Amino acid sequence: MPHIHIPRGKLNASIARRCAPSRKEEALPQEGLPVLRDWIVLLVAMGLVVPLVRRLRAPSVLGYLLGGVLIGPYGLGALAEHWPWLKWLTIENIGTVHAMAELGVVFLLFMIGLELSWDRLMSMSRLVFGLGAAQVVLTATALAALLHGMAGLKLPAAVVAGMALALSSTAIVMHMLVEERRLATPVGRAAFAVLLFQDLAVVPILFLTGALAEGQGNIFWPLLLNLGKAALAIGIIIIVGRQVLRPLLRFAAHSRESFMAITLLLVVGTGVLTHVAGLSMALGAFLAGLLLAETEYSHQVQVDLEPFKGLLMGVFFTSIGMNLDLPAALAQMDILLLVVALLILAKALILLVLARGFGLSGGTGVELALLLAHGGEFAFVVFSQAAALGSVPWHLAQFLMVVTTVSMFLLGFLARLGRWLGEKLARAEMRRHAPMPMPEETRELRDHVIIVGYGRVGQLLGEILSDLRQPFVAIDSDPVIVAAGRERAPVYFGNAAHPEILRRLGADRALALVITMDDADEAERVVRMVSHHWPHLPVLARARDTRHAMRLVSRGAREVVPETVEASLDLAELLLQSTGLGAEAAHEVIAARREQERQRLMRAVERGRKNHDEAVERGRKTHDEKRRGRHGQKRQDAS
Repeated sequence: MPHIHIPRGKLNASIARRCAPSRKEEALPQEGLPVLRDWIVLLVAMGLVVPLVRRLRAPSVLGYLLGGVLIGPYGLGALAEHWPWLKWLTIENIGTVHAMAELGVVFLLFMIGLELSWDRLMSMSRLVFGLGAAQVVLTATALAALLHGMAGLKLPAAVVAGMALALSSTAIVMHMLVEERRLATPVGRAAFAVLLFQDLAVVPILFLTGALAEGQGNIFWPLLLNLGKAALAIGIIIIVGRQVLRPLLRFAAHSRESFMAITLLLVVGTGVLTHVAGLSMALGAFLAGLLLAETEYSHQVQVDLEPFKGLLMGVFFTSIGMNLDLPAALAQMDILLLVVALLILAKALILLVLARGFGLSGGTGVELALLLAHGGEFAFVVFSQAAALGSVPWHLAQFLMVVTTVSMFLLGFLARLGRWLGEKLARAEMRRHAPMPMPEETRELRDHVIIVGYGRVGQLLGEILSDLRQPFVAIDSDPVIVAAGRERAPVYFGNAAHPEILRRLGADRALALVITMDDADEAERVVRMVSHHWPHLPVLARARDTRHAMRLVSRGAREVVPETVEASLDLAELLLQSTGLGAEAAHEVIAARREQERQRLMRAVERGRKNHDEAVERGRKTHDEKRRGRHGQKRQDAS
């Protein structure tokens, strides 16, 4: 196996020079103007760089990291030796923001605990504790083996690095899924399950990181000791917390300020208790969140503390960015890109195999694999603690944090690639297995409705027809929609523009055909084909706007509904009712206006047909004149 060497070089030297203050220096806090100046620089960086990054549609986490790099000792601070005035734009002593950064991690774990519940875990137990656990264990093992064998790392450092790199970004992925409204899709549910287990695994990973640092190569007994202390501390906190938590919150609930103060006390106080027990403050905050999640006060606590979590997490990621020596890491670009590629490839392959093993389709597995193939924000937490405890060399922690940052920058591209490949594979799979309407299945259908396009509008029409016990069949060219729709309705796969498909659906015996497709051109082709083969069949169509409606009517549609016009009329009816007009009067006004719009549409269609016929007639006359002119020229030439 080839041996990859991650050199210290400039990276290690610059860190030793700038970011390794003596314990005496760490113990002496700055006072007065330098501290205020550092906080002003920090807030300016967070307030300016992050919005700029968001404009580029990149995650805010990356904005905080870049802001930290900019104001840290490896950004503008490296140039302050030549231009002293740049010191006013940088933070020299990173310890200034270290305490607040630690609180950011504490609040993040508290919010994770607060959002969990036993019922939520049990409803997804197979994916959470099956797929999620297998992903973390197998990925951490594979990455640790690669780092130990190819990079020559000692086993404890390789284990910690493998565990940290096995995690993905919960904040970024969940934000993307929610924005795209894909959390309820198979990919969204699987990604949520894996990320949920990764969040649960953070605390054991932090335990193991501490045990590896204390074990000096023998990790079993330190790990067992840590787990024993953890079990004792967890037991005491849970028993005491369940007894005093509700009465304490009930006592403070009469005042918003008191309730906020008691909540902050619970978060920080529980963290301090676990710290005194030799564990991490983050563990205590996580336990406090789990305890509060069982109470009726959890939603109010979540709303109250959300701004604190966001601000403190921003401080944490900014402080991480200050420690990143990007110029030195980029000087080793070949090694950096190789490690990033190995990370993405290893995580994606393991997730793909596991997804198939847990019964997910090939398309879902590919998209899930690429969506979670990057590094996550908790890797910064693990590497920071490991470097502070000495279980991972500082220069290696720095390099792997840069690897994580680069992989997070690639998340947008990986997500788009995964979705594209997933849709391609899903369509290919469904074309092989999707149901086609067979003559024997639809032979008995009579006086039914055919719905072309079973998306949002088509599904709503199908539900209404089912409630009225009106028989219908639907057809769609998207295999994913067909697979989901067949669980509730007779939906078939195919292209409705082909007459044979509609013939199999009994178009000659149908009451009506409704077109709800998003593709305007495809809808016009279907209308033209139906009016040619089944002119007696009423065609009702959904149109994007008035122009599209005119084209549909001119091609044979009997009734069309322009979405923009209908939405405006519905909104106007609600507006009239809210201004004091009665419901019946408002309905009559809007009904009259709807009829006006319909008549105007029909007049426009008639004008369009007349103009079309006139243009055809002019073209025919021009063609005849040209032909007569050519014949006359030929006779003249012949004479």
